[in-house]
Amino acid sequence: MYTIQGSGTTSALAGQAVVTSGVVTRINSNGFFIQDLQGDGNPATSDGLFVFTGTTVFPEVVVGNLVQVTGTVTEFASGSGTAATPLTQIASPTAVSLLGTGYSIAPVSVTLPVAAGDSLERFEGMLVRIETALTVQANELQARFGQLLLGAGGRHEVPTNRFRPNTPQALDLEALQARGRIVLDDGSSAQNLNPTPYFGANGLPRTGDTVSNLVGTLDFGLSGTSSAGPGLYRLHPVAAPVITATNPRPRALAGLDSGKLTVAGMNVLNYFTTFTNGQTADGQTGQGCTVGTSTTAGNCRGANNLAEFQRQRDKIVRAIAGLDADVVGLMEIQNNGNVAAQNLVDALNAQVRSGPWAVIALPTGGTGTDAIRVAMIYKPAKVTPVGAPVSDTDAVNNRPTLAQTFQTSTGNRFTYFVNHLKSKGSCPSGSGPDADQGDGQGCWNATRLAQTQRLRTFVAQVQQNTGVADVLLMGDFNAYGQEDPIFELTSNGFVDQASRFNPLAYTYVFDGRSGRLDHAITNAGFSSKVVNTRLWNINADESVAYDYNLEFKQPACATCAPDPANRLDPYRSSDHDPILVVIDFAAARAKAPAAPATRAIGSRAVAR
Repeated sequence: MYTIQGSGTTSALAGQAVVTSGVVTRINSNGFFIQDLQGDGNPATSDGLFVFTGTTVFPEVVVGNLVQVTGTVTEFASGSGTAATPLTQIASPTAVSLLGTGYSIAPVSVTLPVAAGDSLERFEGMLVRIETALTVQANELQARFGQLLLGAGGRHEVPTNRFRPNTPQALDLEALQARGRIVLDDGSSAQNLNPTPYFGANGLPRTGDTVSNLVGTLDFGLSGTSSAGPGLYRLHPVAAPVITATNPRPRALAGLDSGKLTVAGMNVLNYFTTFTNGQTADGQTGQGCTVGTSTTAGNCRGANNLAEFQRQRDKIVRAIAGLDADVVGLMEIQNNGNVAAQNLVDALNAQVRSGPWAVIALPTGGTGTDAIRVAMIYKPAKVTPVGAPVSDTDAVNNRPTLAQTFQTSTGNRFTYFVNHLKSKGSCPSGSGPDADQGDGQGCWNATRLAQTQRLRTFVAQVQQNTGVADVLLMGDFNAYGQEDPIFELTSNGFVDQASRFNPLAYTYVFDGRSGRLDHAITNAGFSSKVVNTRLWNINADESVAYDYNLEFKQPACATCAPDPANRLDPYRSSDHDPILVVIDFAAARAKAPAAPATRAIGSRAVAR
């Protein structure tokens, strides 16, 4: 068996018929693992092997049985992303015979992260034990494919969230994380299994929870939904992993900041009142969503039907109620005038006692031609709009920035800017400046940088026109904390309020790494009035099994919830976490230097 595996990524016997024997250590839905009883004592060669049987069942295949297998050695790549490290296996065996029963194999101890230059290839097909508890880095494939992405060293932060792109620190962190990652895989080729694999004490585990007792067989394969995506080594457990809720669900923010002004930003994950089936929230049929001059149901991006929409609306209402903000900027709401925004406000006012809420009017300049827009809602009892809202319709913007000046009951004024920059997805063809430059910033970075440069100009124009210097910029910038678009702001006098108050500031999990695409940024003068910034991690850490969609999960999870007694909870109301900025104008005045005291001398006032 070790001769078949060899010491490289591929077998020297690929394509040849072989006869080998080993103890069955794990049975998957499409094959089984065997391992040599003794091994060759060479740590560079694996003593285990996967036997692919497809749907063929061999009665001799029972864990603990010693079997002889006849078949052809193949190298299996599940997609273009795994071609460089294929899985060595015996495919479609022609014979499996029983040689004995009652055998056991001791798992080999493996420590993550592996050393630089090393890999798990030498353990491929073998029974191993991971010696340390690992952290859940991503759970988006758990409900559909039975996979949890795990990693050593705690939560893996996006390198460009903490360090400037292409710096030694960012590159070192990327390499370290890559050496410490593994997929916990249920070994089934079926989708949407019921029950969903790997429940923990508090339901489906959150990113940041830990997993121990990791004993199983190793192979290499896909770790995502795309065949072009990268592969990872996968552990197929032979014992039940122990999941510990080390990242418990956070409580609501309501009541934490009473007496202070609170402003939030929230991506509402395509809140559309027109559904992909052509129906609408008010009962119409045959309707569509508009992109440019095209209006069709194919342009709609949110709920597929009324049932999904009701789930989505209920979760978002509870999320906004839990934020307990006085003003909320919204991203990814349908661009249909104020229809969708008013629908959300109506739902808030019907169910939340802390209202009433109102929608900011449509801005001068319009809301752009995309299917989604940014919007703003507020509590009239807490703030009053000053002047009309304006938007920046410069051609560089995909979705015009929305700006509105507010005045508090104490007479303080500030201007709120809601932003949604170009996403990292749908990369352009060719090798231009918006192509992925391989520096960790993804596609369209040049456009996002141009958009923040334009944002600085727009902010200055609004400050001049309103006479209000204090500005708060929030929204989905689609750039992590140290990437060029954010650095464009923070290196030019603006202050990142999320990282100021949070050592690990994240609002989004992608590819098993956590970072903030959503930001709260002020001018330097306003920064002294910000006394806290809260990142309410109710979404990014949660499994998609808890979102409003009804597809790609087992049927019971269409109505399940982290708290079975409260099915209408805010968890996974979006894929982004909301941010709350706490502002105390009185605290800023208290910190200001006192004016010089004066005493009257004759008819003059003299400072002393």
